[in-house]
Amino acid sequence: MKRILFSNWHLMRYFRVALALFLFFQAYETKQWLFIAFGVFFLFQAIFNWGCGPNGCHVTYKNQKDE
Repeated sequence: MKRILFSNWHLMRYFRVALALFLFFQAYETKQWLFIAFGVFFLFQAIFNWGCGPNGCHVTYKNQKDE
């Protein structure tokens, strides 16, 4: 868990933290409390490195032949 939180910080993770902080600030300033939910979403993505990384999403498929 410690490795996930403190390693592999890249530009996209920093951007997500900045976006989350911006959304928290906007929620406070404009009293639009729905922005907090979006801020929490982006903050969790940044902290736990969820979502697509800087190289994009890549899904591996296994080729299985029906015999």
